[in-house]
Amino acid sequence: MTFPLTNRGARSYVPDGIDLTQALARTTHLAIGAHADDLEFMAWSPILRCHGQADAWYTGVVVSDGRGSPRDGPYAAMTDDEMRDTRFEEQCAAARLGEYSAVLCLDYPSSLIRTPGEATLRRELAAIARACGAHEVYTHSLADRHDTHAAIAVAVIEALRGLPPEQHPRHLYGCEVWGALDWLPQEDKVTLDVSRGVSLMESIMAVFVSQIDGGKRYDLATTGRKRANATYLESHEVDAAAAMDYVLDLTALLADPALSIREFMRRRGERFLREIDERLEKYSTWKS
Repeated sequence: MTFPLTNRGARSYVPDGIDLTQALARTTHLAIGAHADDLEFMAWSPILRCHGQADAWYTGVVVSDGRGSPRDGPYAAMTDDEMRDTRFEEQCAAARLGEYSAVLCLDYPSSLIRTPGEATLRRELAAIARACGAHEVYTHSLADRHDTHAAIAVAVIEALRGLPPEQHPRHLYGCEVWGALDWLPQEDKVTLDVSRGVSLMESIMAVFVSQIDGGKRYDLATTGRKRANATYLESHEVDAAAAMDYVLDLTALLADPALSIREFMRRRGERFLREIDERLEKYSTWKS
């Protein structure tokens, strides 16, 4: 019996053909994103960590149905259902190239994802996390300015908080998509070297033709951001890497269930503002 998915339109894909329940059970790195292609744009590190490895397996979860995707050029006349099917096929192609353990497309409409506290989604995310038992979980940054992305990040945190502590991942990370994380103070910024995988990730991103040819060069922008992350990390040192993921460590939100998500991010924002204020005060003749 394979792992049950909640929505009638939900689909899964396992590149090497084993049972889905087995594919989830071997997962060591789990990523949960809003849309097909978010997984590949926001978190190169876990894909590269698992690629070609016998002891590490990557599973990706796409929560939304993809029907509301922007489209142009050859995709301009596509219906919402056709776009949904196209994006699923693209996600499967990415899974084959990346040698994923599995891909789950949960088929939730964005309006439902953005419903505060939506219980069905949180139960399903918790069940998937429990089935995987992944050491590391990646999702969207809480600072992402795309509403659906931010809603996914909150849902993932709340779903994991509902699990017993022994079932929590060792690390929970929030990743860049709509909004870079270069503003984070160094103490809050986790840097993951992805230099060795640029060519592979460029090949994987290239399968999302409906978005790239449809009017958005996410592939160029994503590679450029990760290269920029590596160069602009340190002003007085030579580059230690050619490309880098910036992620926000969200693990404290699992360790302390009383810590509110808003307070967690407010503290990081306050540190950022304090860092700017202290630097300007050193070089200003006018003191407040």
